[in-house]
Amino acid sequence: MANQDDNQFKKIISHAKEYGFVFPSSEIYDGLAAAYDYGQNGAELKNNIKEYWWKAMVQMHEEIVGIDASIFMHPATWKASGHVDAFNDPMIDNKDSKKRYRADVLIEDHIAKIEAKIDKEVTKAAKRFGDDFDKEQFVATNPRVLKYTGQIDDINARMKAALDGENLNQLKALIEELGIADPVSGSKNWTDVRQFNLMFSTELGSLADGANKIYLRPETAQGIFVNFLNVQKTGRMKIPFGIAQIGKAFRNEIIARQFIFRMREFEQMEMQFFVKPGEELKWYEYWKEKRIKWHKALGISEENYRFHDHLNLAHYANAAADIEFNFPMGFKELEGIHSRTDFDLKAHEEHSGKKLQFFDPHENKSYVPYVIETSIGLDRMFLAVLSASYVEETLADGSERTVLKLPVQLAPVKVAVLPLLKKDGLPEKAREIIDELKFDFTCQYDEKDAIGKRYRRQDAIGTPNCITVDHQTLEDNAVTIRYRDTAEQERIAIADLRNKVSDLVSVNNLLRKI
Repeated sequence: MANQDDNQFKKIISHAKEYGFVFPSSEIYDGLAAAYDYGQNGAELKNNIKEYWWKAMVQMHEEIVGIDASIFMHPATWKASGHVDAFNDPMIDNKDSKKRYRADVLIEDHIAKIEAKIDKEVTKAAKRFGDDFDKEQFVATNPRVLKYTGQIDDINARMKAALDGENLNQLKALIEELGIADPVSGSKNWTDVRQFNLMFSTELGSLADGANKIYLRPETAQGIFVNFLNVQKTGRMKIPFGIAQIGKAFRNEIIARQFIFRMREFEQMEMQFFVKPGEELKWYEYWKEKRIKWHKALGISEENYRFHDHLNLAHYANAAADIEFNFPMGFKELEGIHSRTDFDLKAHEEHSGKKLQFFDPHENKSYVPYVIETSIGLDRMFLAVLSASYVEETLADGSERTVLKLPVQLAPVKVAVLPLLKKDGLPEKAREIIDELKFDFTCQYDEKDAIGKRYRRQDAIGTPNCITVDHQTLEDNAVTIRYRDTAEQERIAIADLRNKVSDLVSVNNLLRKI
């Protein structure tokens, strides 16, 4: 199963490049690890995801406003937030291959191999017992499976103890005891484990000697917290209220892999919702429900989503959950919903010496609000939508096609206009139609190759509506509209086209569902 998913992932990555969604960064210079450029269709898809999030979060909520904070912030910001002292990953180098790894990821990969052995036992048993197979009972009683499960539990417990206690020697000892080898060279010649701060630093100022060391922000949330008072006062906001932001963040990941899932430069869509202390868990549940609705409104199969509640909470949180998505490499975090208490505002109060409080006229007192955070990786959302939409299928006539069944509201191109022939006034008519539709929709004109080939090209980039202009169009001012998902066709008057396409692709259809 893993190989099949791996092959599927490779196909998606290849498709993304071939059809102008995602390119390796600076590819003519052999690229840069874990950096990617969004191509012409990728940029459109990305913008459409942003628009859907922004409208759902800001436009649909009177009590939420948006900002766009600077990437560069005063370095004291990151001292207050804890990033300077504690934003680390445990790093280990292999002395022979000179490759660098995250120690915890090496151990997690080892655990995944044991889990694969369990899956193998389950698959063998399922074949042997057929319809009578009871998976739950088998997993709970089979001696071999129980041995593997015990190994996993033991490794997890020891890794957690080492990480929680920041005992890096214990982490290295575990790697050596498990016989974990470098995936590249097979060598087991490891350095000691050491902490590696994930923030990129640079210098501000014209002279390096007198320059201030500053950081590229590792998250967008702090730009919201330091602007809490500015927004609250200028917007005359009353608790509860939220501040939303879409922006770039940067993390010097030791291992950045799995295509655009984990990159060193990425984009976040975050909203911090400020509430009265004591009401935070009610709002936490509200935002959990609201966010999963936003995802499910897209029409992607619901079995691709699940909640993962955090048992081990960050020191500043009193509740936390991830919305996980079934990516080609399995269920991984897509969005986090966290009850961050008053940790952030209090930390900035302490370090800045400024009061970051809300005066409640009903209670006639000031307090530091608690915060509920919703944070989603835009690049991960892009990958989730792309991977869930990639389909290879055989049509009724026996022909095969690769189609991106993207949610139509997010499709990069909404309408392709195709003249049947390159003559007889058909291209001119097609151009007239595009000139009318381009005010409302991203359109594409294509006159090259047979009509079937052109349909396939549009299927491959996820265009939901293909409009064909034929000789009859010149007589009756009607065109044939062909729908991506069903390949069905319908004759429609040119005068009705705008409303018809709008009914199909408007983002309002999604917003009404949530």
